[in-house]
Amino acid sequence: MSETIFTYGSPHLKYGTGAVTELGHDATTLGARSAAVVSDPGVAAAGIVTPVVEALETSGLRVDVFTDSHVEPTDASLEEATAWARQHGPWDVIVAVGGGSSIDTAKAINLMTTNDGELMDYVNAPVGGGANPTKPLVPLIAVPTTTGTGSESTTICVLDVLEQNVKTGISHPALRPRMAVIDPDLTISQPAGVTAASGMDILCHALESYTAKPYTEFARKKAEERVPYCGANPISDMWSREAVRLLAGSFRTAVQSGHDAEARGAMALAATFAGMGFGNAGVHLPHANAYPIAGMVRDFRPDGYDADHAMVPHGMAVALTAPAAFALLYPANPERHHEMAALLEPGTSVSDLGRDALPNALRRLMRDIGFPNGLAAVGYSDADLARLVEGTMKQQRLLATAPVEITEADVERVLRESMTLW
Repeated sequence: MSETIFTYGSPHLKYGTGAVTELGHDATTLGARSAAVVSDPGVAAAGIVTPVVEALETSGLRVDVFTDSHVEPTDASLEEATAWARQHGPWDVIVAVGGGSSIDTAKAINLMTTNDGELMDYVNAPVGGGANPTKPLVPLIAVPTTTGTGSESTTICVLDVLEQNVKTGISHPALRPRMAVIDPDLTISQPAGVTAASGMDILCHALESYTAKPYTEFARKKAEERVPYCGANPISDMWSREAVRLLAGSFRTAVQSGHDAEARGAMALAATFAGMGFGNAGVHLPHANAYPIAGMVRDFRPDGYDADHAMVPHGMAVALTAPAAFALLYPANPERHHEMAALLEPGTSVSDLGRDALPNALRRLMRDIGFPNGLAAVGYSDADLARLVEGTMKQQRLLATAPVEITEADVERVLRESMTLW
């Protein structure tokens, strides 16, 4: 039997300039008297953590602060964060302040301070044990300072598993933040390179969820078998379309003029909207490709990131194969690809549509925002294809959401075509 049911979940949302000043009220409304604030060194150095702590303490909460979240978390960094949390906790609420890395670190802290076992027990199979939490987590409030990951809306904690050279995740509805506090002023200091990479993550979230396998094409599940990613559905479609519409009018401006408040506000909304879309529908091939691309990096250092290690930022790793991936998947639903191409480039005529419309729109955008020209520009060659394909094929949780069955040959073709983009 085909599926007839889809599910939808989202955090309570507060949006607007100055929203961060109300965090104390928000936490006490949840019944909290103690809080952990989880962030990273860059956000702390920018002075963003201090007003968060002050807002919480002014409302009478006891606050512990962790500012050592790793940019692009690893199993090792999350185990270090867990060790700190188990020493200083528990708390009534956890407040994540930062980009996806800080929010995902907070999700791991929340999981591992409320449930038994080790981190790898909960990592998605086949990389980890794929276990589900058995005990309730405490409320998590996410305060994003970058516009991209949508982690404030989702049920996913993403990490690199160092020994296996692969990026994967922990996914469960209990990980979704209880509340997302979106204050566009917190993103003004985001460097252009970070805005570009994280913005492409927003865009791919929206495009992948909109072109995902429809929920009606999955086999019927029992109630206990339902997972957060249920396929494209009417509610996720709405959020994905609106995210792309917002990006079309703001993305290039936000990269080129970071202090443009209107563009920053639109990007912040787009990030959350895309998260509310893909966090329910799912993502597929570009994200599956991104995990080994990020996990196998050798010496690439991206502009705008103050990292002490080589890295391909998540949004960049996703976007580099997106043009070839959408060209491959076009026959599954040409109309949806046409719609996204026209939203991304308003004024697109019917005569401009076809298999290459969306891929070419993506290439033009990436060139305009200063992206590397393909996988070769971040250190890969055809000699890496076999290992990259192997890493992608491990991401079956994501590939299951693709609108067609993805083979190793498909993945190799997409990766090979992504070595150079223009």
